[in-house]
Amino acid sequence: MKKLLFLVLIIVSCNNSNEKPYHNYETRFEISEGTETATYQETIDYYTKLANDYSEISIETIGETDSGKPLHIVTLNANANSFDFEKLKKDNRILLINNGIHPGESDGIDATMMLFRDILQGVIKAPKNTILVTIPIYNVGGSLNRNSGTRTNQNGPKSYGFRGNARNYDLNRDFIKSDTKNAKTFAKIFHMVQPDVFIDNHVSNGADYQYTLTHLFTQHNKLGGVLGDYLHNEIMPQLEKKLEAKDWDITPYVNVFNRTPESGFSQFKDSPRYSTGYTTLFNTLGMMVETHMLKPYKQRVEGTYELMKSMIEITETQGEKISELRKKQFSTWTVGSDYPLAWKIDTTKSSTLNFKGFEGKIIESELTGAKRLKYDNNKPFTKDLKYQNYFKSTNSVRIPKAYIIPQGMYHVMELLKLNNIEISQLKKDTLIGVESYRISQYKSRQSPYEGHYLHYSTKVETLSKHINFMSGDYIVKTDQKGMRYLLETLEPEAPDSFFNWNFFDTILQQKEGFSPYVWEDKAQLLLKANPKLQIEFNVKKSYDKDFANNWYIQLEWLHKKSSSYEQSHMQYPIYRIL
Repeated sequence: MKKLLFLVLIIVSCNNSNEKPYHNYETRFEISEGTETATYQETIDYYTKLANDYSEISIETIGETDSGKPLHIVTLNANANSFDFEKLKKDNRILLINNGIHPGESDGIDATMMLFRDILQGVIKAPKNTILVTIPIYNVGGSLNRNSGTRTNQNGPKSYGFRGNARNYDLNRDFIKSDTKNAKTFAKIFHMVQPDVFIDNHVSNGADYQYTLTHLFTQHNKLGGVLGDYLHNEIMPQLEKKLEAKDWDITPYVNVFNRTPESGFSQFKDSPRYSTGYTTLFNTLGMMVETHMLKPYKQRVEGTYELMKSMIEITETQGEKISELRKKQFSTWTVGSDYPLAWKIDTTKSSTLNFKGFEGKIIESELTGAKRLKYDNNKPFTKDLKYQNYFKSTNSVRIPKAYIIPQGMYHVMELLKLNNIEISQLKKDTLIGVESYRISQYKSRQSPYEGHYLHYSTKVETLSKHINFMSGDYIVKTDQKGMRYLLETLEPEAPDSFFNWNFFDTILQQKEGFSPYVWEDKAQLLLKANPKLQIEFNVKKSYDKDFANNWYIQLEWLHKKSSSYEQSHMQYPIYRIL
């Protein structure tokens, strides 16, 4: 009898050895009944435990962050046959989820933990051809800086991370300038994973309304081409219908601040400094989830969970079409065609939102005595609102065959290499005909913005010339997958260009000048030798009173017309080959 019992135990043990382990895997969010969010260490430990117990999931460190702690990615492959992205991207779509870029907006951190667990445990049907990747907490330093007060407008959780990272950068303004180790590691992850679809989880600010969920898809005109049409006409409506069927109302991100939405609002313009603006440059379908700050934390996390679940379903069913359109999108712009650099709202087009809001009115403040906005949650309304979600280009540039970047611009080259840009170098000194820019106009912010005094309203003058470039200078052809990244960063007039982010401010300052008592004598000789310049000088004095009444400006003007004026002043140091 003992022998028989022992045999039964062996058989049961053998059968159970092939079953997946079952753990409760409750998150801090669930244990607290929807009032708390996981800490950084709890989040990493949670995914590590899942990876130890399930072969379908892996967690790995990829690179550094400003905090000194590494950045992780967690990959869920339901087929459990590989975590090699070079192999995975051949037959699958990849959906990348970014969490905790603003760690106080922690909804996605908790929702993604539960989402991955529920897929692994069969609560949600596992996608067959969609690989899920998440950055569990992107802003590690901000997550470690935990507090309970800085999210002034937000209803829970009890404590959370801080918006600024370990060096107090807002990481959702850093994707182009890449001042932080976080941004540099993100670029490494992004180009390794090469996602087809990207989700960045946030919490909104600015107005009160009935919705828990809002979506902020990348602006479809700016995305452009077949992908822009597809995102606007198919992906967005599909997501809205799926969530509506689950009793989760959703609306576009309510882009207003300190006013009611009743007069309508416009779509947010996500330039490349933002995550979805950056991913657009590589033809990834991007969206931000923006839950409503005043809704209960439990409700917000559950809504984020359902939205991500719906986007996985869409990616799974639309996978082949997404792949086909992404390939086609890369031929939207070609060498010699015009590429749009700047955008504004197209007032001739708009959409209508059947919007669910709360009545708001302007009343006298009991605190300040001034006028203030007050919402009345006891007075909900449903109204048709004008939504301006069409944009048009205000500036464009002809796409060159290549850029030439002198090797002294190594700070630029480091970012190009980080973003998988293909480059070559001159093997010998070479005289090349190029198109050259001089900065003719720019304005600068008068207060610091993310560690910079950002330039804007930049204009250039274009000249054709032959320049002798040196052996080792870089040739960067535009006919490659990173074309849009090159145009948005290397064209000075682009809003988030390297120029506008102060990468080349040294060219804005003259290094050599003149002593008036010396130059005045030389200036007279210059005018005598150049009759046309003498006429131009006289005309300017006649018609420009400020010029006529300022002797120094006159001397400076003449100096800039002479061979003594330094050629590097205002000369943009990157050149175009047409």
